[in-house]
Amino acid sequence: MTFWESKKILITGGAGFLGSHIVEQLREREVDNSQLYIPRSKDLDLRKWENCVKAVKGRDIVIHLAAKVGGIGFNQKYPGELFYDNAIMGIQIIEAARQEGVEKCVILGTVCAYPKFTQVPFSEDELWNGYPEETNAPYGIAKKALLVQVQAYRQQYGFNAIYLLPVNLYGPRDNFNVESSHVIPALIKKFVDAVKEKKSIVDVWGTGAASREFLYVEDAARAIVLATERYNKPEPVNLGAGKEISIKDLVTILKEQTGYTGEIHWDTTRPDGQPRRCLVTSRAEKEFGFVARVPFNEGLRRTVAWYIEHTCK
Repeated sequence: MTFWESKKILITGGAGFLGSHIVEQLREREVDNSQLYIPRSKDLDLRKWENCVKAVKGRDIVIHLAAKVGGIGFNQKYPGELFYDNAIMGIQIIEAARQEGVEKCVILGTVCAYPKFTQVPFSEDELWNGYPEETNAPYGIAKKALLVQVQAYRQQYGFNAIYLLPVNLYGPRDNFNVESSHVIPALIKKFVDAVKEKKSIVDVWGTGAASREFLYVEDAARAIVLATERYNKPEPVNLGAGKEISIKDLVTILKEQTGYTGEIHWDTTRPDGQPRRCLVTSRAEKEFGFVARVPFNEGLRRTVAWYIEHTCK
C-alpha cells in the first residue's frame, strides 16, 4: 500500500475490459475511488489535446490503456483510424503527462508491434527486426511509436515512463461484438449462438494453422499493477503466459466447452494473420516478479461461463 498511498491515478480506458480488472487489483491494495480518475471516451475524447491536459491535471500516476482495437477483420476495415487514433491519443497523453510533471507513466503496447517473421518465442530484443504482419501493421506501428517516445522522453527529460507489451488477452467482460472482437470472444459467441440456434455448421476464419499465446485478463491486470509499483527502466517488457496454442486446437477446446456438436468450416479465403505468436516472459519475472497463474483451460472455462451467464438468460 505504501506505493499507492495518497497517489492520484489516471487510468485511461479504465472502464473497459482490462481497465476494470486493474481497478479491482487496486482496490485490493486499498486504493479508494477518490484516488482514481477514469474518464469515459464519450465524455473526454483523448484525440483532442485539451482533453489530455485535463485528464492528467493533478495526477501522480498515469496508466494509459485507452485504445481503438479489434480483430483481423476490424484491422482490415479501419487501418487509418487504428493508426491515427492510437498514435494521437498516446503521443498526447505522454506529452501532457510530461508537462504536468506526472511521477510515472505506464504505456501499454501490443504484441502486434512485433515483426511478422520473428524467432519464436518473441524476445523484446527482436522488436525492431522487421515489419509487422500486414493486417495489423497500422495499429502495431502506432503503438510501437509510443515506445520511441517514452524512451526519448526518459533520455531528454528524465521522465519516468515504462512500456509493456501484452500478448492477446481474454477473460470475463471481453468484447464479444461480432465486428470488432478478437479470436477467443469471437469463437465463444459463434459456438454459443450456434448451440442456441441449433446450427449444424460454424464458419471459422483461416486454416487453423496459426498459433497464438493468450493471457488471462486478471493475470494481465496484476502484471500491470506490479510493473507500476516496481519497474522503472527504459526497456520494453513482454507480458504473457509463455505458451502458444494453434487456432485449430483452440477451436477444439471451445467447441467442447460450449457444448457445440456440429461441424467446423474453415474459411481459407480469410487470412490467418501472424503465423505464430508466443513471448519470452523472463524479463517480467526478473524485473517485477510476474508469472501468469491462471491455467489456459481454466481461463477459457471462466470466460465461457461469464458469456453464457450474461447473454443467455
